[in-house]
Amino acid sequence: MPAKNCLSPEEKKNLQEAMRNEERPEVRERILMFLLLNDGKTYQEIAEFIGCSQRRVAYWCVHGDPNNLDSLEDGRRKKQRPKATEEYINKLLEVVDKEPKEFGYEFGRWTGKRLAEHLEKETGILLSKSQIARILKAKKYVYIWGKYSLEDKQNPEKRKEFKEKLSEYLKLAKEKPESIQVWFWDECGFSLRVIRRRSWTKKGKRKKVKGQRRRGRVNIMGGLRYSDRKRVCFVIKKGNSETFYEQLKKLNEYLKEEWVSQGNNPEEFEKKGPKIVIILDNASFHKKKEIIEKIEAELPNIILEYLPAYSPDYNLIELVWHSAKEYIAHREFENREELEKTVRKLLNEGELIIHWNRKIKNKGNAINAM
Repeated sequence: MPAKNCLSPEEKKNLQEAMRNEERPEVRERILMFLLLNDGKTYQEIAEFIGCSQRRVAYWCVHGDPNNLDSLEDGRRKKQRPKATEEYINKLLEVVDKEPKEFGYEFGRWTGKRLAEHLEKETGILLSKSQIARILKAKKYVYIWGKYSLEDKQNPEKRKEFKEKLSEYLKLAKEKPESIQVWFWDECGFSLRVIRRRSWTKKGKRKKVKGQRRRGRVNIMGGLRYSDRKRVCFVIKKGNSETFYEQLKKLNEYLKEEWVSQGNNPEEFEKKGPKIVIILDNASFHKKKEIIEKIEAELPNIILEYLPAYSPDYNLIELVWHSAKEYIAHREFENREELEKTVRKLLNEGELIIHWNRKIKNKGNAINAM
């Protein structure tokens, strides 16, 4: 390569004639490749002229036979494609609605290729994954993300019991805000790593997203007050029991100052101040015995109420984390300090728009702490 004058005069004449008479467009394209190669063009020049890949040009110039036009046709077109029978389609619809494990497979979901291979064993008919996709689309199936569920791990009785208790707390917080406050508490991390997202782009093209991983993470611990959606979030180095205690202490001080600003005596906060109900998950450092005892002794206004296992949908602050991550997903930050500044503004300064009734992907259920 290049292979100028690689064709004999007779081969060149035959190919030029075939170029005029051939009806198959893909064969005409490959004839043109040989003629351009004969003129001394390189694979790259041919690819640019035709508008295809260099690899494609190289393949047909090596494997094609200028004296046998049938060699320039895709092997797949030479074979008569098998057709799906009515029995095959019914079997496909039966299989696709079942879990792969019911058939002894280790994988967790069906793809077009897996369905084709399985149905070949049962029917003897081998279709391509694209044929499988066309059949399923015609039957009103779509290929989308499956809904992530935690229901198999949840205890319905404990969830019901907690829901009733939470409803009572929220009712009291609404009726007597001066006596009780309900705060949803959790931890979250925000990373400098670029998050790839699906995006609209013209068919046949893909938008480029920088994929380099960059070190840097901002860890947040904080709470959301139910009554007015007030957020108090703290940047932390690491989530552990001591950090947990220190942030609760800061929250307690914040609420004490708020209470005093209303004309109350700071010395009476522990006796007359509001009870602060903290709704939080079952992280091990939330339940460490020494820390619990310390909270009870030094922060008597605080009451810890733990969520049922695998029930993030009862924690309203999940919507805050989700909305904040969604906001920064397409943004790049030069360093950790810039990311931290943005996160602080979003979480503590009211710059984050939150749709309180939305559903959260990968949390099992819609948030229903409302």
